[in-house]
Parts: sequence; C-alpha cells; structure tokens
Amino acid sequence: MTIPEPLTDGQIAEQLAALPGWERDGDAISRTFKHTYHETVHLAMYVAAKAREVGHHPDIHITWQRIRFDITTHDAGGRITAKDFELARHIDAIAAGHGAEPV
Repeated sequence: MTIPEPLTDGQIAEQLAALPGWERDGDAISRTFKHTYHETVHLAMYVAAKAREVGHHPDIHITWQRIRFDITTHDAGGRITAKDFELARHIDAIAAGHGAEPV
C-alpha cells in the first residue's frame, strides 16, 4: 500500500477553496450537516460504506440533529492528503442525496 503524501498549507488552502463548507481544523478537514437524528445515523452508515470502498476512515460525530465529519489520513501520520479531499467530495454528494443541510 502506498502512503499518500501530505499536502502543503498552500495546497490545502487551494483544495478548501474548491470545497465550500469544509474547514481546516489543525491536521484535519471538517464539515457539519444537520438532519433528524435518525437520518444522521443513516447518513453515517452510507458514508462509512463509501469510506470503506475508497480505503479511508473519517471520524464521525453524531449529536442531536447534527453530524460532523473530520477527515485526516491516518496512514500519513494524521496529516491532510488529497485522499481527504476525495472523501470530502463523496460526503458532500451523499449528504445532498440524503437531504442533509450544511450547518
């Protein structure tokens, strides 16, 4: 397995500019959506299935009518890589398909 290269601060900023709603949180990118509690659980399951498919593992935090995704590449020492932005785009599409609203 090839370990992805961490992105530079400039590359991260460029990628974030292309993904509205995602923010840098240290060595991770994150975004929060709102929906009913049970729909956030369903959303987490769909994202987990996609993450498994692409070989990634986001942190998923579910609270009352909120779901937050924190993404970092653990294999790259917990740094941000292109793989994180790929998963973020999948999460945006899955959230939109489930009617989740950005916070």
